[in-house]
Amino acid sequence: MSFESKHIMNRLYLVAGFFLLFAIAIVVRLLDVQFSEGDKYRELAEKNTVRNFVITANRGNVYDDSGVLLATSVPKYDIRFDAVTVSEKDFNDNLQGLSEGLSKMLGKPVSYYQNLLRKARADKNRYLFIAKNLGYSDYKKIKSLPLFNKGAYRGGIIVEQRTVREHPIGKIAHRTVGDEYANQPGYYAVGIEGAFNELLTGKDGKRLKQKIGHRQWKPVYDTNEVEPQDGYDIVTTLNVNIQDIAHHALLKQLEYYEADHGTVVVMEVATGEIKAISNLGRTTRGTYYEKWNYAIGESHEPGSTFKLMAFMAALEDKVIDTSTVIDTGKGVKTFYNRKIYDSRRGGYGKISAARAMEVSSNIAMASILTENYASNPQRFINYLKKWHLDKKNGVPIKGEGKPVIPEPGDKIWSRNALPSMGYGYNVQLTPLQTLTFYNAVANNGVMVRPRFIKEVRAWNKPVTVYETEVINPKICSDETLRKVQDVLKNIIERGTGRSLYSPEFSMAGKTGTAQTEYWKEDWSENKRYVSSFAGYFPADNPKYSCIVVIHKPSIKKGYYGADVSGPVFKRIAQKIYTETSVIDEVNEIDRTDTKIEKQYENYYAKLQKTYKTVPNVIGMPGMDAVSLLENLGLSVRFNGTGIVANQSLVSGSDFKEGQQIVLTLL
Repeated sequence: MSFESKHIMNRLYLVAGFFLLFAIAIVVRLLDVQFSEGDKYRELAEKNTVRNFVITANRGNVYDDSGVLLATSVPKYDIRFDAVTVSEKDFNDNLQGLSEGLSKMLGKPVSYYQNLLRKARADKNRYLFIAKNLGYSDYKKIKSLPLFNKGAYRGGIIVEQRTVREHPIGKIAHRTVGDEYANQPGYYAVGIEGAFNELLTGKDGKRLKQKIGHRQWKPVYDTNEVEPQDGYDIVTTLNVNIQDIAHHALLKQLEYYEADHGTVVVMEVATGEIKAISNLGRTTRGTYYEKWNYAIGESHEPGSTFKLMAFMAALEDKVIDTSTVIDTGKGVKTFYNRKIYDSRRGGYGKISAARAMEVSSNIAMASILTENYASNPQRFINYLKKWHLDKKNGVPIKGEGKPVIPEPGDKIWSRNALPSMGYGYNVQLTPLQTLTFYNAVANNGVMVRPRFIKEVRAWNKPVTVYETEVINPKICSDETLRKVQDVLKNIIERGTGRSLYSPEFSMAGKTGTAQTEYWKEDWSENKRYVSSFAGYFPADNPKYSCIVVIHKPSIKKGYYGADVSGPVFKRIAQKIYTETSVIDEVNEIDRTDTKIEKQYENYYAKLQKTYKTVPNVIGMPGMDAVSLLENLGLSVRFNGTGIVANQSLVSGSDFKEGQQIVLTLL
């Protein structure tokens, strides 16, 4: 072999060796990737194709005091079809039956579904839309159809579940019950829903899904990785019957007087339980809806309803008696270079302190405070503090307005502050804070905290029971209490509230009329008022207290509290007397409470029981009965509202899934 040939061979060996080493290096790297870093890359690949999705837990229900649903989470189901995983044989054998079933359920012809499914098969569509927003009974029905009954892989059915919050009684008490924000699903900030959000929310579950296309995911298994835990139920103090009465009484008056907004609250005297709360604001179209929780959140100058506080302080301090004579003059009196007027032209002259309250004399109340507390205003203000009027009620619902009770040294304090406070100016309270004080007078001096919740429940058992909470066990002496109770009753019988008097049932309370936005330049041309009425009934053995506040009624139609807000109070009292037999309730509170508790147990027990035959739902709240029967797979129709009075399927009889049952509600 020549030197040249040897040189060429050596070069060939060198090149071959280089390639061999390169190949070995690649193999070593591949082995390193496979064995040393394989888990890492497999994990990355898995993340891109398989992922755990959150299953939102069913939110707990919100009930009224008798078990009627106020808010509930209803499951809704969207159905899609994966045409790829289904075998050729299963597809062909079940196409006709599936198409017929879908046609019967969803309404389109059998041929439509045959063509739709065949095309999906040909196009290898893994996410064909079938139906959306199905209820539980329809979901179970569609899942049992031919082919779909074989499950996610063999049958190709894709089920996407979500929950929708529904309010069976509509928008009544909407701001108090609360709702999720439209642009932030799952976020609750207002009302009972917001206050008890953590308890209602529960714990989310997880479900493993596999990616089958762009933004398309299919469950890997029929069962969840982690099952969601439903939230607790909340039993409120609200009563749907009283709520309905209050809502419509307020709405009627707002519409007639073309007012800007208004609120009404009904409280049970002995317990502080809020039985009704309505807050209605006017739209640009002149309609009204639950715009904001004015009762809890809107602090304003209360006007003449605050005269009760000034009158009580002076009585308790013994600087006046009900018979003390006050010279109100001819209806105009100057205090520190500022004129104060009474509503009666020509004035009331010399009248007793009790009569001054009955006719709601501004001059008399300003005179009482000026003559007795001008040298020491703090002495008067200390009574207001003793009654907690300078503090929030501390209710769980967010957004409670802060009361304003000025003191010497404050920026808003002046010499005129004291006489102004006598008739409800230069102070601010929310309607609920004012009502809390009136309720204490009705409750023989015991001030209780307003209460919206009776208990928290898990399944059939109470988790937390909320008892009546006393803020002040005795706001004043029995002597003072008796005097102010007599005066509040006389206001209805012969004072500013005499137009509300009825010999059929007794009421006690105070009218209120206050100027609002009087600091604006256009007030003299466009006067605006706040009309109010606060009181309780029956007058001698009170069961309920109530406040009505209406902002900016049309002054062409009227603006005095007795004319605008008083009739709402009277309408509510009349309706409650007629429809709930208040007099009987007063004497049978214990028996009624026991009966309601037994109803709770029955309702909740029925909701948790497993049935093989048609259950007896007569006597149950309608929405509870609907929920129970739909979860059994029955198709429910109902007529009317309220409690189930009749059911079309006999209890104890056998039933088929999808069978219709008709409920009559009264």
